[in-house]
Amino acid sequence: DLVDGWEGCLSVPGLRGVVPRFNRIRYTGVDPQGRPIEREAEGFHARVVQHECDHLIGRLYPTRMADLTRLGFTSVLFPELDANASDD
Repeated sequence: DLVDGWEGCLSVPGLRGVVPRFNRIRYTGVDPQGRPIEREAEGFHARVVQHECDHLIGRLYPTRMADLTRLGFTSVLFPELDANASDD
């Protein structure tokens, strides 16, 4: 199931957007020694894995957004956040 959630990224500084992502995923890869791994992730961890995998294929989160009216400046959307806080 897809779940909407706010995302930000240092590649698009100062912006936040609502992105639909799978809540639970399974992924495979290799560890630093080249041995195969298989993992499952859910919730925020699953969102982060999907976000970072998008970077590996050159895709940024705004291209995954279903509704671009939900993309905006962090300072406007969340004025209570510290202006010096990280964008990731």
